[in-house]
Amino acid sequence: MHTFQPYPIDMLDINPFTKLSKEWALVTAGDKEKSNTMTVSWGGTGVLWGKNVVFIFIRESRYTKDFIDNGEFFSLSFLSEKYRDALKYCGAHSGRGEDKWSKAGLTPATRHGIPYPDEANLVFLCRKMAAVPIEEASFTDKAIMHQWYGDHDMHTMYVGEIIEVAAQYYGMRRTLIYIYALKTTWLR
Repeated sequence: MHTFQPYPIDMLDINPFTKLSKEWALVTAGDKEKSNTMTVSWGGTGVLWGKNVVFIFIRESRYTKDFIDNGEFFSLSFLSEKYRDALKYCGAHSGRGEDKWSKAGLTPATRHGIPYPDEANLVFLCRKMAAVPIEEASFTDKAIMHQWYGDHDMHTMYVGEIIEVAAQYYGMRRTLIYIYALKTTWLR
């Protein structure tokens, strides 16, 4: 198991338009005994209701949605490019009838009782603040429904307060190098 340490949120230097959409992330929910993870590429970070937040979109059909709906916390985790196959697997398989963690080659871990993949470089630990169903009636651009929801498998937008950002700890000297790398290349 890797060691994670808190990382100051004000030191994060990311491109909000590529971090999720191009690099992807894993959203994980549940507890130490049972959890599920899935790949997300729609969402972002920002400030809402006076809090630092993430917002993610999860389709109604996804198994991980059950865990988020039934819990108070979730994590949003970023992995290096060497885990691209694991991210693809977690985006294509539900985990309902299998051990998705082992099939993807990932190890579940927890911090403050919130599950995340131990292979992550950076983890946002989040407290769920809102779950907003996306409904056809809310679209002012009617083409969205046809383009993205032809099967009517709608999304729910989840807003989570970032209660802690944790980064892998590599030892003091390597951590200083790692922090510098985060500021300049954001875990590429």
